Amino acid sequence: MIVMKFGGTSVQDATAINQVAEIVKSKIKLSPVVVVSAMSKVTDALLRIAQTAHDRDYEETKRIIRELCERHVQTARELLAQANAPNAPTKLQEVEQEIHQYFADLDNLARSVATLGELTPRSKDAIVSFGERLSSLIIAATFQAQGINAELVDARDFLITDNHFTCAAPRMDATEARTRTTLLPILNAGRVAVAQGFIGATLEGVTTTIGRGGSDYSAAIIGAALNATAIEIWTDVDGLLTCDPRVVPEARRIRVISFAEAAELSFFGAKVLHPSTVLPAVEKKIPVQIFNTKNPASEGTLILAEAPPSRNLIKAIAFKRGVTVVNVNSTRMLLAHGFLRGIFDVFAKHQTSVDVVTTSEVSVSMTLDSTDRLAAIKRDLSAIGEVNSENEKAIVCVVGDNLKFTPGVAARLFQAISNFNIHMISQGASEINLTFVVENRDVEKVVRQLHQEFFAEVDSTVFE
Repeated sequence: MIVMKFGGTSVQDATAINQVAEIVKSKIKLSPVVVVSAMSKVTDALLRIAQTAHDRDYEETKRIIRELCERHVQTARELLAQANAPNAPTKLQEVEQEIHQYFADLDNLARSVATLGELTPRSKDAIVSFGERLSSLIIAATFQAQGINAELVDARDFLITDNHFTCAAPRMDATEARTRTTLLPILNAGRVAVAQGFIGATLEGVTTTIGRGGSDYSAAIIGAALNATAIEIWTDVDGLLTCDPRVVPEARRIRVISFAEAAELSFFGAKVLHPSTVLPAVEKKIPVQIFNTKNPASEGTLILAEAPPSRNLIKAIAFKRGVTVVNVNSTRMLLAHGFLRGIFDVFAKHQTSVDVVTTSEVSVSMTLDSTDRLAAIKRDLSAIGEVNSENEKAIVCVVGDNLKFTPGVAARLFQAISNFNIHMISQGASEINLTFVVENRDVEKVVRQLHQEFFAEVDSTVFE
């Protein structure tokens, strides 16, 4: 049994969905569970609906709802009106009715938000959940019309989460039990289960989401619950690359990489994989494969618990723009216990995560993605020491097997970019990455010079 997740660009229109159907047909013997995202850009449109309703700009809300409804109806018609299945006309009529009902429900939700003038995280989750519910409805009907014995299931029946709306965490015990109860009978009957990514529900049945990009995570959770032989992530690129090809056109495809390396890359900017995806797979030692829907012949990237050794010291380079550095300086830090705890208690209080940390005897520097609560954070930190922040920085993360214990790697790396100013350096917390901070304006040049230094020649068993 395998789990196949198709992202938004893989299901963005009728042509793409037809391609998905062909790919699934080729995997029928592997008993696939298909997990789908919303059609491309639909989640963004649903978030705009939520915001315009909150702003009581109901004319704009109605316009976006109308456009989304027309897009989904048109896609369903393109897929089902010309289908050869004898029941296709009836199926199209049923799907159109369900689509219109979904949008009537969405309109009611938006009116409630507008009436109350309040957009809660719970309401936002209810609104954005329509993207996956609509796409899965259309895709399951398409499969059936094309001869795939498919059954649509509601992920909210088995992916059980806590009530931290917009970023809910799965309750794994309940999720695993319900996933088996819901999906195994479908698979055992020889049918293909079609489920939504990204969404779940509390034990009380209230709709939740597990964060943007969470469809990958949904697929991994389902795969772990069912002890799948593989989890396939189908996207619009050929796999993980040595660097962002928009910055380094000569970037190489990585044939095989470890879970730990892939997790570091995804966290520090590689967009192919959601950072949490690997966690359930790691625990069950289930391989994750990344494939390109538009190029299914490509072998993609295989992610394993432990990757084979490579002659290349560096596996990939990732980066993250728009980072803010917060510096705390205090002579009270010298030989004082509890100082760092006091600093991180402030970030915990304001629910703001820190990416990179460096310390000296009297100072601590930290990088932040989100500056939404920066003013309050700086105010609280000022009770501990002198605080300042620096904007327009970028994190560069160099990932490779056993970097920590490889002599000379740091010297070679920083020699390659010796003409740039480095603000922070972090190595030691992980054996597989070296992370540093540069100016936003320099990051592309830095990354290109590093790629030229470390990937002029590659191990063909690991890279293409």
